[in-house]
Amino acid sequence: MSAFTARTRTRTRTRTRLFAAATVALAALSLTACNDKMGVQDAGAVSPNSSSAATSAPSGTQTGQSGGSTSGGSSTGGSSTGGSSTSGGTGSGGKTSGGSGSTSGSGSGAGSGSSSSTKRVTCSGANTKVTAQPVSRPINHMLLTVTNTGSKTCDLYYYPAVNFEDAQSVPPVIKDSMPQAVTTLAPGESGYAGVALSGGDDGNGTNGRTAKSLSVYFFDRNNNSISPAATPALPSKGVYIDDSLRVTYWLASAQDALTY
Repeated sequence: MSAFTARTRTRTRTRTRLFAAATVALAALSLTACNDKMGVQDAGAVSPNSSSAATSAPSGTQTGQSGGSTSGGSSTGGSSTGGSSTSGGTGSGGKTSGGSGSTSGSGSGAGSGSSSSTKRVTCSGANTKVTAQPVSRPINHMLLTVTNTGSKTCDLYYYPAVNFEDAQSVPPVIKDSMPQAVTTLAPGESGYAGVALSGGDDGNGTNGRTAKSLSVYFFDRNNNSISPAATPALPSKGVYIDDSLRVTYWLASAQDALTY
């Protein structure tokens, strides 16, 4: 083979190689341009856990900011599963714990003290009702019943000062009937006193007469007569009395009052 032929082949191979190299370079440039475009598109994707995804939630997903839930998932203490959440926020479809709280409190108070209604007073015609009832046994006796009609406890001191037909004096008390303590009446309770009207069958009574009216006076702690007096009704025919008229102390039992 001549030298001219060899040079011709060498040039042909070189051109072929250059053309191949140029083709490869053009292909590489085209590929690079395509990759650059795809790279721009890939760079726009945002991770679901990024802050951009949280702030780009569609309008209306969240309904509040007070200890509730977000759409599509639940979160506890700041971690999220299946969706985005805002700490302490409220929304539909999920729950948030750790952002909620409640405060409750209650108070009560009560006060009590002794009322003035518990103070004891003296029994009188103003806070009692008195009845006068003649009895068959013992004979020539009458029972006085006094009932506390007030709202306070009252004390019956000493004995009833009975006054028949506006007499100038009251009859004496039977000393043996003195009780161990003052008779005390709570509201609604009753006390009693016996009245020996006359001397009876022994004939010792003098100045016998029929009385048709009666006033009963009360005493205070200091043995002073107090007003108003009670005026119990007597039987229509009246009661027979004489100078032997006597009364008992105020007692807690009707039976005791009629013993004397």
